[in-house]
Amino acid sequence: MKKPTCLIMGAGIGLGTGLAHAFAAEGLCVCLTRRPRNLPELEALAGDIRSAGGEAHAFGVDARDEAQVAALVDRIEAEIGPLDVVVFNIGANVRFSIRETTARVFHKVWEMATFAGFLTGREAARVMVPRGRGTIIFTGATASMRGAAGFAAFASAKHGLRALAQSMARELGPQGIHVAHTIVDGLVDGKFARANFADVGQRADRDSILHPADIAQTYVNLWRQPRSAWTHELDLRPWTENF
Repeated sequence: MKKPTCLIMGAGIGLGTGLAHAFAAEGLCVCLTRRPRNLPELEALAGDIRSAGGEAHAFGVDARDEAQVAALVDRIEAEIGPLDVVVFNIGANVRFSIRETTARVFHKVWEMATFAGFLTGREAARVMVPRGRGTIIFTGATASMRGAAGFAAFASAKHGLRALAQSMARELGPQGIHVAHTIVDGLVDGKFARANFADVGQRADRDSILHPADIAQTYVNLWRQPRSAWTHELDLRPWTENF
């Protein structure tokens, strides 16, 4: 029998890495995606998981492309295993003042954070609903709840993703599909944080930055929840974070 499978759309170096290791440790086969140009980095992550005794596959996919997303889900179902959990984890965090936000920037952020989430969620539902089970988790951010200055494109896209998750939860919950939305409120330790914040090491030492492995454990807990007590939305932040 094929293993239950976890698909992580947007398995970057940070939360995506934590999620991949966490679900692999639970015995799931993990399928990891990033844009094709990032495939070598993704293959290295899959290799690390296999070295630790897990099963992992890497795919270069444009999550904004309808045909590619549908073909990916079909391939996983046919060749690897049934999708038991799908995590949409694409960020698209950019900062521009409203006067500098071009139509191209606004549309691209929406494509990455909202439209790609729709495609991923729809294709996950397509294969999960006939089985009457499955978990779909969308990664949100502070911007899912409020639009900060300079983040009009990102906040509107993340608001859209949150609304998508709510609609899907109300439609798919009665069909046995657990849809959850997580608000990751704060800086996550990873490649982006290490490249842009000089004090990441100090923050990590005092737990004032989100550790990917700790976030990932919450996602695993969502996947494990009994249907008599499903969580739809939760937020995660370091103990020092204002909110």
